Amino acid sequence: MPFKFEKLEVWQDSLEYIEIVYAIAAQLPSSELYNLQSQLKRAAVSVNLNIAEGSTGQTDTEQARFIGIAVRSVYETIACLHIIHRLDYLPDRTQLREAYRLAELLVKRLQAFRNTIAPDQPWLREELLMYEVEDKNTTPFD
Repeated sequence: MPFKFEKLEVWQDSLEYIEIVYAIAAQLPSSELYNLQSQLKRAAVSVNLNIAEGSTGQTDTEQARFIGIAVRSVYETIACLHIIHRLDYLPDRTQLREAYRLAELLVKRLQAFRNTIAPDQPWLREELLMYEVEDKNTTPFD
């Protein structure tokens, strides 16, 4: 792999996340094509693109900033998943649960990566709720 970001496990994880998000988006009603479906897909792709863009010869602080944007994009997809659930667009919740679990893992890895490359930055954080995956069998979509 010739590019630095291609070697990053977190970037590879984001590709897996895109796959499940696209599978969910494909099942949404056509009335959501230009709204929820489009937003969900763009946010998932944004995670991947920001990881890649941040790896291109930037300072550690600049790379960490792009990783922070990737984290926010994951949050955006989670908000979309909640909307999909609330509107009952997917009666079978299996993919929603899987996407949620992958999102938890992705955020945890992104946060760890950001803290590794720029540990002294004063990141704004939710008070030490460091996104630990406590019970792998429970999601808000159960």
